[in-house]
Amino acid sequence: QVKLVESGGGSVQAGGSLRLSCVAAGQSRIDYVMAWFRQAPGKEREGVGCMNNDGGTSYADSVKGRFTISKDNAANTLYLQMTNLKPEDSAMYYCAADPSRWYSMLWWRAAEYDTWGQGTQVTVSS
Repeated sequence: QVKLVESGGGSVQAGGSLRLSCVAAGQSRIDYVMAWFRQAPGKEREGVGCMNNDGGTSYADSVKGRFTISKDNAANTLYLQMTNLKPEDSAMYYCAADPSRWYSMLWWRAAEYDTWGQGTQVTVSS
Protein backbone atom coordinates (compact mmCIF):
# COMPACT_ATOMS: atom_id res chain seq x y z
CA GLN A 1 0.00 0.00 0.00
CA VAL A 2 1.33 3.41 -1.00
CA LYS A 3 1.59 6.18 1.55
CA LEU A 4 2.13 9.76 0.40
CA VAL A 5 3.94 12.35 2.49
CA GLU A 6 4.19 15.98 1.35
CA SER A 7 6.67 18.60 2.48
CA GLY A 8 8.09 21.92 1.38
CA GLY A 9 5.25 24.29 2.08
CA GLY A 10 5.78 27.67 3.69
CA SER A 11 5.21 31.38 3.49
CA VAL A 12 6.62 33.48 0.67
CA GLN A 13 6.04 36.88 -0.86
CA ALA A 14 4.37 37.29 -4.22
CA GLY A 15 6.79 36.55 -7.01
CA GLY A 16 8.68 34.03 -4.94
CA SER A 17 9.19 30.30 -5.43
CA LEU A 18 8.67 27.09 -3.51
CA ARG A 19 9.25 23.42 -4.28
CA LEU A 20 6.90 20.88 -2.81
CA SER A 21 7.89 17.23 -2.44
CA CYS A 22 5.75 14.13 -2.19
CA VAL A 23 7.42 10.91 -1.14
CA ALA A 24 5.58 7.76 -2.17
CA ALA A 25 6.47 5.13 0.41
CA GLY A 26 5.53 1.49 0.10
CA GLN A 27 6.48 0.70 -3.51
CA SER A 28 9.76 0.33 -5.33
CA ARG A 29 9.08 3.01 -7.96
CA ILE A 30 6.46 5.47 -9.14
CA ASP A 31 4.88 3.84 -12.19
CA TYR A 32 1.36 5.19 -11.90
CA VAL A 33 -0.47 8.46 -12.26
CA MET A 34 0.13 11.11 -9.59
CA ALA A 35 -1.21 14.63 -9.20
CA TRP A 36 -1.12 17.77 -7.13
CA PHE A 37 -4.28 19.39 -5.82
CA ARG A 38 -4.89 22.44 -3.68
CA GLN A 39 -7.71 23.65 -1.50
CA ALA A 40 -8.18 27.15 -0.12
CA PRO A 41 -10.54 27.84 2.79
CA GLY A 42 -14.15 27.82 1.64
CA LYS A 43 -13.27 26.54 -1.83
CA GLU A 44 -13.39 23.16 -3.54
CA ARG A 45 -10.30 21.06 -4.01
CA GLU A 46 -8.70 22.07 -7.31
CA GLY A 47 -6.47 20.03 -9.59
CA VAL A 48 -3.12 21.77 -10.12
CA GLY A 49 -1.42 19.26 -12.39
CA CYS A 50 -0.58 15.63 -12.91
CA MET A 51 2.13 13.33 -14.22
CA ASN A 52 1.34 10.06 -15.97
CA ASN A 53 3.41 6.90 -15.99
CA ASP A 54 5.23 7.97 -19.17
CA GLY A 55 6.24 11.30 -17.67
CA GLY A 56 3.64 13.30 -19.55
CA THR A 57 2.22 16.22 -17.61
CA SER A 58 -0.92 18.31 -17.61
CA TYR A 59 -1.61 21.55 -15.76
CA ALA A 60 -4.48 23.76 -14.80
CA ASP A 61 -4.65 26.94 -16.87
CA SER A 62 -4.15 29.03 -13.74
CA VAL A 63 -0.65 27.62 -13.18
CA LYS A 64 0.62 26.91 -16.70
CA GLY A 65 4.00 28.46 -17.28
CA ARG A 66 4.58 28.93 -13.53
CA PHE A 67 4.37 25.44 -12.03
CA THR A 68 6.30 22.36 -13.10
CA ILE A 69 5.83 18.76 -12.01
CA SER A 70 8.75 16.36 -12.05
CA LYS A 71 9.70 13.11 -10.38
CA ASP A 72 12.76 11.30 -9.15
CA ASN A 73 12.18 7.57 -9.47
CA ALA A 74 15.28 6.73 -7.48
CA ALA A 75 13.86 8.70 -4.56
CA ASN A 76 10.20 7.73 -5.18
CA THR A 77 9.43 11.44 -5.04
CA LEU A 78 7.12 13.71 -7.03
CA TYR A 79 7.89 17.42 -7.05
CA LEU A 80 5.91 20.58 -7.69
CA GLN A 81 8.15 23.52 -8.53
CA MET A 82 6.19 26.74 -8.12
CA THR A 83 7.51 30.04 -9.43
CA ASN A 84 6.11 33.56 -9.70
CA LEU A 85 3.72 32.74 -6.88
CA LYS A 86 0.62 34.84 -6.44
CA PRO A 87 -1.57 35.42 -3.36
CA GLU A 88 -4.31 33.38 -5.03
CA ASP A 89 -1.97 30.37 -4.99
CA SER A 90 -2.31 30.27 -1.20
CA ALA A 91 -3.87 26.95 -0.20
CA MET A 92 -3.26 23.57 1.34
CA TYR A 93 -1.51 21.49 -1.31
CA TYR A 94 -2.12 17.76 -1.55
CA CYS A 95 -0.38 14.98 -3.39
CA ALA A 96 -2.64 12.27 -4.86
CA ALA A 97 -2.12 8.96 -6.63
CA ASP A 98 -3.91 5.98 -8.11
CA PRO A 99 -1.41 3.12 -7.98
CA SER A 100 -3.70 0.96 -10.12
CA ARG A 101 -3.53 3.21 -13.19
CA TRP A 102 -0.83 4.55 -15.48
CA TYR A 103 -2.72 7.67 -16.52
CA SER A 104 -5.97 9.56 -16.08
CA MET A 105 -8.05 11.24 -18.73
CA LEU A 106 -9.83 13.23 -16.02
CA TRP A 107 -6.79 14.10 -13.94
CA TRP A 108 -8.34 17.26 -12.44
CA ARG A 109 -11.07 15.29 -10.68
CA ALA A 110 -10.27 14.40 -7.08
CA ALA A 111 -12.40 11.24 -7.42
CA GLU A 112 -9.82 9.84 -9.86
CA TYR A 113 -7.39 9.20 -6.99
CA ASP A 114 -7.67 6.85 -4.06
CA THR A 115 -4.48 7.72 -2.21
CA TRP A 116 -3.81 11.12 -0.64
CA GLY A 117 -1.19 12.78 1.45
CA GLN A 118 -1.86 14.89 4.52
CA GLY A 119 -1.17 18.21 2.77
CA THR A 120 1.31 21.02 3.12
CA GLN A 121 0.35 24.68 3.53
CA VAL A 122 1.45 27.35 1.06
CA THR A 123 0.86 31.01 1.92
CA VAL A 124 1.71 33.81 -0.50
CA SER A 125 1.60 37.38 0.75
CA SER A 126 1.25 40.44 -1.45
